[in-house]
Amino acid sequence: MNQYPLWKYLLLGVVLVVGLLYALPNFYGEDPAVQISAARGEQVDAAIQDKVEQTLREAGITPKSVELGDGRLLVRFNDTETQLKAADLVRSALGRNFVVALNLASAEPGWLEALNAKPMYLGLDLRGGVHFLMEVDMDAAVTQAEQRYVEEFRALLRSKKLRYVTIQREKRGGIRILFRDPETRDKAQDVLHEEYRDLEIEPAEDDGKPVLRITLSEAEQREIRKFALQQNITTLRNRVNELGVAEPVIQQQGENRIVVQLPGVQDTARAKDILGATATLEFRLVAEDKDPREAEETGRVPAGTVLYHERNGQPVLLKRRVLLTGDYITDASSGFDRDTGGPAVFITLDGKGARLMRNGTKDNVGKLMAVVFIENKVHTRLVDGEVVKEKEEVREVINIARIREQLGKRFQITGLDSPEEARDLALLLRAGALAAPIEIIEERTVGPSLGRDNIERGFNSVMIGFALVLVFMALYYRVFGLFADIALTVNLILLIAILSLLQATLTLPGIAGIVLTVGMAVDANVLIFERIREELRVGNSPQAAIHSGYEKAFSTIADANITTLIAAVVLFSFGTGPIKGFAVTLSIGILTSMFTAIMGTRALVNLTYGGRRGVKLAI
Repeated sequence: MNQYPLWKYLLLGVVLVVGLLYALPNFYGEDPAVQISAARGEQVDAAIQDKVEQTLREAGITPKSVELGDGRLLVRFNDTETQLKAADLVRSALGRNFVVALNLASAEPGWLEALNAKPMYLGLDLRGGVHFLMEVDMDAAVTQAEQRYVEEFRALLRSKKLRYVTIQREKRGGIRILFRDPETRDKAQDVLHEEYRDLEIEPAEDDGKPVLRITLSEAEQREIRKFALQQNITTLRNRVNELGVAEPVIQQQGENRIVVQLPGVQDTARAKDILGATATLEFRLVAEDKDPREAEETGRVPAGTVLYHERNGQPVLLKRRVLLTGDYITDASSGFDRDTGGPAVFITLDGKGARLMRNGTKDNVGKLMAVVFIENKVHTRLVDGEVVKEKEEVREVINIARIREQLGKRFQITGLDSPEEARDLALLLRAGALAAPIEIIEERTVGPSLGRDNIERGFNSVMIGFALVLVFMALYYRVFGLFADIALTVNLILLIAILSLLQATLTLPGIAGIVLTVGMAVDANVLIFERIREELRVGNSPQAAIHSGYEKAFSTIADANITTLIAAVVLFSFGTGPIKGFAVTLSIGILTSMFTAIMGTRALVNLTYGGRRGVKLAI
């Protein structure tokens, strides 16, 4: 009686070993490090590694280790002072073509890395940094869409030779087209309905004059708002790289807000400058009959052309006339060309963009077309003790491809070197500019010293609570209390292991969830042990008391934990970031505590007392 089959002990052993392995990285600590990754068109390779090592050697700095892999270079140091000095030197040596980020790299050994065992991330309140809550102007996104439609309607009606008096966007929303006679209005309605089936087009009369009122359907407006939010998130994620942040958090909150957390960044002004920068794209024909080298060397650019440079520094002459700007791109994705199998980027334009592209390429099949990326940046620096903002416009050719056929609403860009370059180009095309204005409505900065203090206090609260529970259980329930203590220790290990496996971000509310879990984890054992004591008091044998204690207490334990789990799910569903962190740790803690408190302690009890007659329980 009260004996487990062998497979249950083996299962518990495997769970414990796996839990220990994936919890271990959190106990090795972190090394101050400098992380170097490539910006557009560059590559971090052995040559860059040699340059970084030489720069540090000349400055008399000896790094703890230098690791090259996954398209980045990680240089570890023994202290933060050396890390900061090295970051400045490397940033000056490599220039703006590389992103140099301060990082705290896990000091776990290589054999744990080979198992893909990684520590938990630390949240902003534990590591320090900048937090922004941004609100996207959704009304402006819809207004911009309506304004684009105004331009498209003008071009379409002119091409169909349908005369109108005015086309304008109304202040309360929607578009109004005024005609001279009802016949022209009716023809225009048919043409617009054929071209724009998703719009609501209604004929009306204004002071006896025929008009068409065009409004965006609710579904169309929802799609515009959704696209604006997603494109802004992509744009911000791309710009955050300029700040040199190793582990940024950029995520949607609600229907119109974006949370940006930049761990390790203390310069709020610079973060605002970067996040608020604007960018756009241009498609131009290449002036193939002109020599760009001669133009660069002599400084004389031929008439009707402009001199740009590719990402590798090569000069290229482009025609002054712009075929298309990135404002008309609605989507861009990377993939592979069906004919050649090479990497490609697939682009989708809106109605007006499609017409502009058709007109611009129909007579230029076989010629080269360039994609120019234009970004406006604002740099903040100190001059004579005063903060001075400098605006910089960066223009670079990110792709040149030959036009194979007349292009329209959908086309592809080929001639790329790798799938990674195709993904980067698609990202640039999607994130060239903010789809709608954003406003910073909340901003806060957490200093690194406060973060360290939060970590210390959080760790102490967990350890003190853990120690008090261990002592109480051991004194009150004796041997059975020791079983509960072992189960509680395993529960804490499993909780940390699961959070590490999920690569969760640990925050102060998350630590609160762990502390609460430590206190609640022994509830199940208290219920079981008290039930066993009741069974012994009424005269049942020790073996029967153990069996009844676990069987009869299970429904009460399940009820109590399920109700708490429901509360945690509700907190996760309706809460914001910090509340979600608390809910996640609490939910995982409930599940692991049920496993260890019921199955884990039962295994220990069975090993100690199972199958023995006349034994006296130390409870």
